Amino acid sequence: MQGGYTGSPPAFECAVPQVLHSGRYKSELIEVDMMQRKVTVERNSLKFAAAHFATFCGECEPVHGHNYAVIVEVTGDITNDSWVADFSDLKRTTRRFCDELDHKFILQMQSRVLSITERPQEYEIRFGKGRRYVFPRQDVYPLPADNSTAERIAEWFAGKLREEMLPRWPNLTNITIGVEEAPGQAGWYSEDIAR
Repeated sequence: MQGGYTGSPPAFECAVPQVLHSGRYKSELIEVDMMQRKVTVERNSLKFAAAHFATFCGECEPVHGHNYAVIVEVTGDITNDSWVADFSDLKRTTRRFCDELDHKFILQMQSRVLSITERPQEYEIRFGKGRRYVFPRQDVYPLPADNSTAERIAEWFAGKLREEMLPRWPNLTNITIGVEEAPGQAGWYSEDIAR
């Protein structure tokens, strides 16, 4: 079939040096599969509703919320079993992180413009001279970031997924996350995974 899939992934031969007992090197030709594969899970059950206010240019948005949707792409080498990662594992893990944020106020703990006081029962947040908010501690997710933008939330998801998925899927080479605040409006974060 011309132009169709032949059943064999593209490969190339490369010389791999091996150290001999004498300290010399010998080259052995091996075939290396250079194709990266990608799997994606998105939206459907990967949602959370949360409130926040982002800061920008010395200003602070009013408190508001979104029905967020999460898009996850992982890229990697194919395993001996022809997997990049298990869809169910990836969805279940991402869903757990969505649940951490669901029905919370997402507070950017490393903000350069907010004054945040953490107390045993509450968070007090001040912006400028006139705005003050007090939230019950159990209603707040303390995001370890400088802002609660979709881009920073996507970065948080990527870090959590890397930490959780890499021990089970060491073949992964990249994680890309999209956090959609509204249909057609998403912030993205992508990171290559060093091996």
